Parts: sequence; structure tokens; C-alpha cells
Amino acid sequence: MSQEQVYKDAGFGAPVLRGRHPAIVVVDFSYGFTDRKYPTASDATAQMAATRKLTDLARAKGYPVIYTTIAYHPGELGKLAWLKKATGMAALVEGSRLVEIDAATGIQPEDVVLVKKGASAFAGTQLSALLTGAGVDTLIVTGATTSGCVRATCVDAVTSGFTVLVPADCCADRAQAPHDANLYDIAQKYGDVTDSEDLLRWLAGLGEKSRKSCASAPIPER
Repeated sequence: MSQEQVYKDAGFGAPVLRGRHPAIVVVDFSYGFTDRKYPTASDATAQMAATRKLTDLARAKGYPVIYTTIAYHPGELGKLAWLKKATGMAALVEGSRLVEIDAATGIQPEDVVLVKKGASAFAGTQLSALLTGAGVDTLIVTGATTSGCVRATCVDAVTSGFTVLVPADCCADRAQAPHDANLYDIAQKYGDVTDSEDLLRWLAGLGEKSRKSCASAPIPER
């Protein structure tokens, strides 16, 4: 029996019903994950360019665009369990260039930036409250890394009641195998995996939303 048949027989992989009030969360496209001079990074040039097309259109239509970054206070470095496993993440210190959102994403002053300490964009942040307050029903998840923070965000997003859409060409990882495996898992259990061209067409077909729909927050100074 094929892998696809096993999942189908188990009742996985059903398509999701897209809503009318989307938002985009751009997960951890900070320099620590996008600038290859840092060992924690991967080449995300193409993925950021594809993401920027989506965020530019969403922003023009008044839909929320939210960015996340991982940043630690020096006093946290020796105390958090994740940093004892993923020791390279300890370089992501508040005030350093590594935690700044990469300018290539096209981030704008009105875009919300959430600082997180773990993998999911929902864990310990205001993301769920922001999305609920903005009336969001569908969350487009992009960013890095596919096998880590993107996947964790997708799991928490659907658990929190949001329809999840993931454009594969907007997600970056350090290796192809975990990227592919986690996109497959997301597509089977948590959301629809598609591409940026599909979502550009979908967003273009939606009406504009009030620009008061998501309270803006300043980009944290680094």
C-alpha cells in the first residue's frame, strides 16, 4: 500500500475551507535565519522574495501582516531548556543584528513584530489575540524554518481555530529533507500546502478590509 493511500485511509489530507478574512504571519525571517554569515541561517533569498509579493498585496488590501523574531535576554540563556538542546539559538540575543527582521522581506513601520522565545509564533505571544481581534479566519504561514518554527506555528494555528495555508515557496529550511517531510506532514494534518501564485490569485479576489482591523505596533528598536 502506498504512503498516500495509508494517509487517505486514515482520514488525513482533506482540503481546508478558505475564509474571507486572512492574515499573514512571517515567521523568523530575521538576519539570524537569513544571512548565511551566521551559522543558524539558511539561504532564504527566493523565499523572502515570494513572501514579499504576498505581504505587499495583503497590506494593500488592508489585511494584517505580522512578523515574528526570536530574541533572548542574556539572563535567559542559561535557563531555557530549548537552548540546552539547540545551543546555536543562544546567539539570538536582544539588541543584536541577528534578531532584526531582514529588510528584504519588505517589512513596513505599521507591521506588528512579535518577539518569541520558542518555536511557535503563538507560544507566549499576543498572536492569537491580534488575529481574533482583527476577525481573522485564515492564516497564511511563511518563514523559517519549515521543520521548526513554521511547523510549530501551523500546529498551534489550527489548534487555535484558524484555517492554515502554507505556500511552500515561501518557507526556508537548512536542508531539503526536513523541509519536504514537514510540508508533507502539514498538508496531511494541519493545513493546505500550496504556492505563492495560488495565494496571490486568491488574495486578489478578496475584497478590501478596513485598515483598522489589526492594531499596529512599532518595530522594536534593536
